[in-house]
This record gives sequence, C-alpha cells and structure tokens, in this order.
Amino acid sequence: MSQTLPEIAQKLIDANKKVQLIYAFNGTGKTRLSREFKELIAPKNSGDEDEEAEASKIKIMYYNAFTEDLFYWDNDLDNDEDRKLKIQPNNYTNWVLRDQGQEPNITAHFQRYTNDKLTPKFNEDYSEVRFSFERGDDSGSDFVKISKGEESCFIWSVFYSLLAQTINALNALEEDEDEAKQFSDLQYVFIDDPVSSLDDTHLIELAVNIAELIKSSTSELKFIITTHNPLFYNVLFNEFNRVPKTKKWRFEKLNDGTFSLVEQSKDSPFSYHLFLLSELEKVVLSGDIQKYHYNFLRNIFEKTSTFLGYDNWRDLLPQEAQEAYYNRIINLSSHSKHHGEEISILDDNDKRVLGFLVEEIKRMYSFKSTITPTLIEENVPV
Repeated sequence: MSQTLPEIAQKLIDANKKVQLIYAFNGTGKTRLSREFKELIAPKNSGDEDEEAEASKIKIMYYNAFTEDLFYWDNDLDNDEDRKLKIQPNNYTNWVLRDQGQEPNITAHFQRYTNDKLTPKFNEDYSEVRFSFERGDDSGSDFVKISKGEESCFIWSVFYSLLAQTINALNALEEDEDEAKQFSDLQYVFIDDPVSSLDDTHLIELAVNIAELIKSSTSELKFIITTHNPLFYNVLFNEFNRVPKTKKWRFEKLNDGTFSLVEQSKDSPFSYHLFLLSELEKVVLSGDIQKYHYNFLRNIFEKTSTFLGYDNWRDLLPQEAQEAYYNRIINLSSHSKHHGEEISILDDNDKRVLGFLVEEIKRMYSFKSTITPTLIEENVPV
C-alpha cells in the first residue's frame, strides 16, 4: 500500500515495537523519514519556552545526516597547519560534550574502529577538535586532517557514547534517579545508516556492538534503525532475531513519489541478490527500466559467480555473445552505483537485453522466479 512519509512514520509509531529494523536503497528517503518521525514525536516548539527546560524534555535521539552536519572542517587554508573539526553548538552537542563529560568514552569508541594511536583533542569549550597520532613519548605530533570515513566514525562515536550512557542510566533508574531523570522523557532512538564507510570487519563489529547495547536496555526505550547496507542489515537481523517485540521492514519509494513499508516476515535475513533479482523482474514487467538497473544485474552476476567459484562474472553470461553482453553491462553500470542516484533513459534495445539476461540467469542457474509468466522472448539482438 502506498503512503506518504508522515504516514510511514506514523506506521512505525503504531507498531509499538522495542526494535524496528528497516532496509532501503540509498536515495529512498531514510533521512527524510527520520525527520518526519522526529516531528511526530517532538514537533518544533513555536513558543518561547526556556531552551534549557526544553533540553531536559528530550523525547527522541536521532543519528542521521543532520547529525553529521553539526561537524565541519576548518582547513586553515592560509597556513595549512592548524586543521581542526569545528563543532556547531546546539542542545545536542552541548549535552553530550559539556554536560555529560563523554570525552574519554568518545576517544575509546573512535579508536576501536580506526587506530588506537589516532587521538581526538577537544578545546576547552568543546567547540572544536583536533586529531593527532600519539607516539608514546613526550614528542609532539602534528595535527592531521582525518579521512571522511574516520570523520564519520568520530561523529558516530559521539552519538554512541551518549546512547550508552542513556541506556545505562535508564537501566539503573531506581539506583540513581538523579542521573536518569534527565533521560526520563526519552521515548525513541532513531539511527539512520551509521558509518557506512567502514570495511566489512568493522561494520560487523559495529552492528554487533549496537545490537548488544540495545539488547541490554531494560527500559521502555524504543529503537529504529535504517540502513542501505545489506551486510549491516543481515548482521542486525540475526542479532535481533530472538529479541521480543522486534519488527523488520523493507522501505521503498514508488514511481508516483509515494512510499511503501513492507514487513519482512521470514525467519532469516533476506539475500540481497535475490532482492535485486525480484526488483529487476518487476521493472521488466512494468517496462520502467533505468540505467541503474544494469548495476543491479551486474551485482547479481558478481555474487552468483562468487558462490559458484568462477574467477570472473563474465563467465556466467550466455556464451554465444558473451563479450558483447559483458561490454554492455560494464558500460551501463559503471557510473550509477546507487538506486536513485541518477535517472537515465535507456533505448529499447538496452531494455530488451536486460530483460533477456534476467530470464537467462534465472533459467541457467535455476533461480526461483517471483513472476509467474515468462515475460521475455528468448532471442534478443545484442
């Protein structure tokens, strides 16, 4: 059923689950969904209430692209020496850094995913942070500009440190009411695609750490996690598989600009290549084939060749015109890596070739079809 983003957000609220895990392609609208969800839980106050009073009534914590926008670089273009990450002060950053004293925890979490020598150093008012490599002696170390992936890890570490403290405080509500009181109005934690630039090993570690932290929560706090990364999704799927009050979804943007949120009811995580194959069958049926669908097709061939033990996925293509099919896929899949990244109309022959190859991979390697009738003719010109 097609719905608007506010309706999707309300659906998540109505589900009333401890954990909701959502998979969606990049460009679907996950970040906008997190904002719509926030507006339903804690709409912006149009009055003149005291800012500190409002900060003590936080109902939702969220990590998304807007969180990352609170941090930005000053590259010292004049001298090229004092490179630092500036921190935009607001209720969130003040709460985490100044009020909660999370600097040691932030450093520990950051070094876990990057380098145990790469150390963030905050200034006194926590308005900026510099990074250096500790040498284990008294010698100084130049400040460095960290990579985009390391920067993302650092920002996530800020959020994760607060999240861990929040969960621990709410768990110990009866023992330390004063600390827990500041979190007593918190209802939801919404996490949108944390640290997608990590390698697979650290991505798995991150997923396991998030799952363990959430599973340790004994309060009424609810969690929503969205991601476009199939590995991250599948690890979390398995981690939460036996957690009571858990729901898994697939979030999609439809052709008319509306959205769909479909429950994943199976007892095992979805296989990403099977999901892509299902998507290709749908667009072949509708005729709405775009350039990025060749990227889907290439992804399926790559994963199938790995499973079957082939060195090169081109070996799976029909032999009668293998090189021509290979070159066509390479040319059409080399620019658009994500769903929704670009819209490029294909000519009719490209569309027919894609449909033919979808049917061929199903026939040759016995994939189970999600579409009953045979839709594509067998002989298609290259």
